[in-house]
Amino acid sequence: MNTSEGTLAALQAHPLVAILRGVKPDEVLAVADTLVDAGWRSIEVPLNSPEPFTSIERLAARFGSGIVLGAGTVLGAADVRRCADAGARLVLAPNRDADVIRTARALGLAVMPGVATPSEAFEALAAGAQALKLFPADVLGPASFKGWKAVLPAGVPLFAVGGVDAGNLHAFRGAGAAGAGLGSSLFAPGRRLDDLRSRALALAAAWAQQPAV
Repeated sequence: MNTSEGTLAALQAHPLVAILRGVKPDEVLAVADTLVDAGWRSIEVPLNSPEPFTSIERLAARFGSGIVLGAGTVLGAADVRRCADAGARLVLAPNRDADVIRTARALGLAVMPGVATPSEAFEALAAGAQALKLFPADVLGPASFKGWKAVLPAGVPLFAVGGVDAGNLHAFRGAGAAGAGLGSSLFAPGRRLDDLRSRALALAAAWAQQPAV
């Protein structure tokens, strides 16, 4: 099993991704410790956060292969290389960029681009994407997962990202989502760690309500 395949398997085993948009390097370890203690093992640092590569480096040093460490909002091939150097194992993007996808795969990273139409989804898969992020999920809605799964190759993991919270998480899973990215419904800069923990546990419970399809 190569590096990207191992990462994808780990992601599917821990399919709720904590999106730490806005996290700062001096708080990232405390935030991650809280999430890991609550049972989460997939953590994403978006590149439009303060000093994101420093945060990724600190997480990689603390947890190693114990978490699926993702870099989000990756918009160019140069940033993919910096993510790899910092220790990220998963590259996520809001869009479908063939250069980002191919560079990630060449470096042994798993890659999940954002797509909003079936055409984008097929183009992303042709470029080498291993999973797809339906974004924004709250606009596309749970029903889109059922429709897309009918035409996409069997076994392609579809993740719901954007506007996902405890109120709709189980609906996305019931419609066929393999996982979800949770942003503001989980983490926000300045949020207390006890609040973060409570949200992490509530979101995990919401996901567990609905059996996997």
